[in-house]
Formats: sequence, C-alpha cells, structure tokens
Amino acid sequence: MNILKKMVDFVVSISKVATAFGISAGVALAFVNVVARYLFDSSLTWAGELTIYLFLWSVFFGAVYCFKEDAHIAVDVFLLKAPPKVAKILMILTLLISLIFTVAIAYYGYEYLLLYIDLGEMSVDLDIPLWIPFAVIPVSFAFSSIVLIYRLIETIKTPSDKIHKPSEAEILLEEMGSEELLKEVHRKTGGML
Repeated sequence: MNILKKMVDFVVSISKVATAFGISAGVALAFVNVVARYLFDSSLTWAGELTIYLFLWSVFFGAVYCFKEDAHIAVDVFLLKAPPKVAKILMILTLLISLIFTVAIAYYGYEYLLLYIDLGEMSVDLDIPLWIPFAVIPVSFAFSSIVLIYRLIETIKTPSDKIHKPSEAEILLEEMGSEELLKEVHRKTGGML
C-alpha cells in the first residue's frame, strides 16, 4: 500500500506541474499572439494550435488532481442523507464505475494513439506528429485510474461511521469557526444544508 501511496503522490505531482504549466504557457502564448497581431500586424501561425493543446493537457491533468482531492462535480444528496453503511456502499460503487470508465478510456486512448502513430498524421501548424498531443488521453486517464484505485482501497478500509462527507455548507460554516452557528443552521433547516 505504501508503494501505491508513493505512486499516487508522484502521479499527482506530475499532474499539478503539467496543469500549472499548461495554463500558464497557454495564457502567455495567447497574450503574446494577441499583442503581435494588434501591435505589429503579424501573428504566430502556430500559436493557436499550441495554445489549444496546452489548455487540453492542463484540463486532462487537472482532472487527475480533482480525483485525488474528490473535487469533481457530484450529486451527493443521497450520500449525505444515507446511513453510514449505505453511504459507504454508494461511494464504493461510484469509485468502481469511475475506475471502469477511466481504465476503458486509457485503454482505448492508447489504441487510438497507436492508430495515429501508424498513420503518421502530422499537425497542420506545428508540424509535429499528432500522437504527441493526443498522448494526453491514455496518460492522464491511466493516472486517474491509479488515483481511483488508491481511493477505492482507502474507502474500503475506512469504517462506515468514519466516511461522512461534509456538505459545502458545513465546510463553509466550519471555516467560519462557529460550532454553535453550525448547530443552529442544522436545527433550523432540519439538516437540509
């Protein structure tokens, strides 16, 4: 398990760097291209395509980090209202479905990548093999699968009564630092927030 934890930490750190680099470089490149176009009446022909690839890579690798932090959008109304044992089963089921999805996309993304390598397709503006920007699909989904395997094992090992996932309102109220306020909100809303 310790090896898996180290692997998850490594994968997440790579994902964070790739996300930060992709967003920063994409914004900088888009800015330089706009300045060049409007001030110097000349633009970098390859900048648009590279900017798109940089943003796509940052989105795909950002998703890996979101899996680690459980930050993806989720409809968790049943999870919040369910008894602890049912909530744990629902979480395990959700993680299993997510894992099956990410493994399938990683596998078929790899197959798609091999097709692009065989075809020798090149990008129009950058003149690089298209398999290079498309490599993000199998790599990022494989990273996501590793993170989901770790979260699934951790969820299975965690006792049902320790799995409580706080709602957004609880998180905000806790950050405000008032335990009494949290109790009062629960009392007035019947625990709906």
